[in-house]
Amino acid sequence: MKIVRRVGASPRERGSATGQTCPDIFELSNGDFAVIGREATEELDPELPSDAARADYERIVVISRETLLRAKPDIPDA
Repeated sequence: MKIVRRVGASPRERGSATGQTCPDIFELSNGDFAVIGREATEELDPELPSDAARADYERIVVISRETLLRAKPDIPDA
């Protein structure tokens, strides 16, 4: 599995002073997406709706609204 491309604007384009340590979204060679964000599993796990679940190896990651909205045009429809 490899990173194929960034989805959306780079951290620098979104105003990061260093352009390096900000939320980011990447499309992977198998069609999945990888997200860099703030780990919030402990905080948000109790807030999950009753029809949502998380495996022990999964984590809840938070990205900024701007990160996702700036990625929207690059996310494929299918």
